Amino acid sequence: MHDLTIARSLHVLCVVLWIGGVAMVTLVLVPGVTGEPDAFSRFESIERRFASQSKITVLLAGLSGFYMVWRLDLWARFAEPRFWWMHAMVAIWLIFTAVLFVLEPLVLHNWFRSSASRDPRGTMLLIQRFHWVLLALSLLTVVGAVAGSHGGF
Repeated sequence: MHDLTIARSLHVLCVVLWIGGVAMVTLVLVPGVTGEPDAFSRFESIERRFASQSKITVLLAGLSGFYMVWRLDLWARFAEPRFWWMHAMVAIWLIFTAVLFVLEPLVLHNWFRSSASRDPRGTMLLIQRFHWVLLALSLLTVVGAVAGSHGGF
């Protein structure tokens, strides 16, 4: 069971850093730079530093979560609606993985940069809305996972 303690601890640590970072970007960074003349450039330069951490923590959260499901043979839970929070964890992980590893480098980076050159304020508001949706879904998932894993559902 020692391996499960390590996996669970790593999983929680990664989720705290990952979702905590999303909260920081959503609640502090984006509002802090929105309205500045070079808002998108400032946002991009700061978020770029966070992106590396995000990629690592999202990857480790996914690997540790998958390991726990495999090790404890929890696959059947995905067929039961009362374990909706497990589906939510996988869905949030898939969304962030797609954004960080596929959409941002291949599509979003250039699209946001182009949009910011035409409408900087509108682009920052769009980025803020996008982050609010991700944060709200992430926090709902965290609450559901904590409550669900402790028998709350």
